[in-house]
Amino acid sequence: MADSSALSPIELEVLWADFHSTVNMTAQEPAAWLRTRAAGAVGTSPPENAGGAAGRHVLAVLRRRRTELTADDVRLMREVVDRVAVLTEGSREPEPRATVTRHRLMSLGHDQLRP
Repeated sequence: MADSSALSPIELEVLWADFHSTVNMTAQEPAAWLRTRAAGAVGTSPPENAGGAAGRHVLAVLRRRRTELTADDVRLMREVVDRVAVLTEGSREPEPRATVTRHRLMSLGHDQLRP
């Protein structure tokens, strides 16, 4: 945790909890989603580095322990919590047909249709 030492243990605990409640998909679900999005409709085999950098970084953080976080991980966790809040702001009921927003959220590990 040396790289994330700028946060107090309590601040890190709060961020960790916020991130894991915001990212409501298991590590396997966004990984599969990112591979599907990278493969597209063609049906070719998706690349190992599928999805955007932020999505891949979310997956890396999901696979780490809190004590293994780097400063980049902490920065990403804050960004994801903030970005998901902005994208879901004001939406009482998620609409399945709002695909662009839903796809952006899923690329960050948040499924808007999940309770």
